[in-house]
Amino acid sequence: MPLGIFGLNDVRSSLLKKRWPVKKSLDRDLLEYVECIIEDVKRRGDSALIDLTAKFDGVKLSVKDLRVSRREIEEAYSKVTDEQISTIKLVKDRVERFERRILERIQFEYEDDLGVRICREIRPIRSVGCYVPGGRMAYPSTIVMTVVPAKVADVPRIVVCSPPQKDGGINPLTLVAADICGADEFYRVGGAQAIAALAYGTETIKPVDKIVGPGNQYVLAAKQLISSDVPIDHPAGPSEIMILADDTANPSYIAMDLISQAEHGADSIAILVTTSLDVANMTLKEITRLLDQVPNRSVVKASIEDNGFILVAENMDEAIEFINDFAPEHLEIIAEGAHEISKKIYSAGLILIGHMTPVSLSDYSLGTNHVLPTGGYGRVYQSLSVLNFIKCINIAECSIRAFEELYSSAKILAESEGLLNHALAIDRRIRGWLEKG
Repeated sequence: MPLGIFGLNDVRSSLLKKRWPVKKSLDRDLLEYVECIIEDVKRRGDSALIDLTAKFDGVKLSVKDLRVSRREIEEAYSKVTDEQISTIKLVKDRVERFERRILERIQFEYEDDLGVRICREIRPIRSVGCYVPGGRMAYPSTIVMTVVPAKVADVPRIVVCSPPQKDGGINPLTLVAADICGADEFYRVGGAQAIAALAYGTETIKPVDKIVGPGNQYVLAAKQLISSDVPIDHPAGPSEIMILADDTANPSYIAMDLISQAEHGADSIAILVTTSLDVANMTLKEITRLLDQVPNRSVVKASIEDNGFILVAENMDEAIEFINDFAPEHLEIIAEGAHEISKKIYSAGLILIGHMTPVSLSDYSLGTNHVLPTGGYGRVYQSLSVLNFIKCINIAECSIRAFEELYSSAKILAESEGLLNHALAIDRRIRGWLEKG
């Protein structure tokens, strides 16, 4: 139906029932359909990938075509501009610097006054698969967002899968971005079949230890289905924007930001929550004016009409409560006291503050990651980062003095839990310590 203005309380329950945790799982028919695809790949390997690529992408491949060759990557450089290459390098550098700062904050060591020394060190996951959407649209920026954090983590093997274009190729800038960012392998396969190949392997694609990256509902379903066997980052489905605005916001900015996210696809979600009826009315008027003239208008219009809402809240507290329940992927706060408001938001993939921080800027240039939890999972998941590609290991060493101080408490708890050999292991050291005097 056409975009309209609603009272927040009038539509609150209907919007939340489509979100986690009210909605616990994806559609059963979708899951069963995707499970058949996964089982086909597990059973037939490369042959299934070739058949499914022909079926879903309209591209006929041979086994040797599955992996993108070094020659094709080198040729891709001649098909992109110097400006595009320098832009990829700039974005890579900004993401890389931010991810390295994260690593610096989580490694440490300390020694307490008893002489117990504990180090917290990181180790990379050995292999990861990065899914990058493709086909109708190309997303070289998603290469940056998935591959760079893995590279910062020193993952030894980074694999990229992305669906081919109608001519069987991969967008040249996507290939160039993968090369610049340090991907080790690139396969022209997409959809649920790519997730299955990364999880279970085929004759050509060796399985990985973890799978990350956004995708459509089929990719999301595949990631959830394989997650009991292979870890994933988080549920990352169709894109979402929510804008929280008061009467200081610019309706023209709001309208274009909602439209920009609707551009991702007909299932994208674009919502304005405002305390100002004037802003609501002016934003609706501006969107209506723009819908028939913006680029990609057929996709934008379908998305706005199906999943676009302008909601008027009675006050800011009511708006904040709804946002925390909805847990949007992207949240723009364009209001007075935006920093204070942001401190009250605990359920969002990314918070963007002020008139000059649109989602479209964060998708590319800020240094923050744009692979974010959707569907309400922002309640419990965070953005993709270097943390998704590492394990933290605690390394502990106990001095004799510390053992003397701590052994009795450990022995008491071991005996209380009936783990008597735990207590005996402690006793053995006590006897050896006493014998040495």
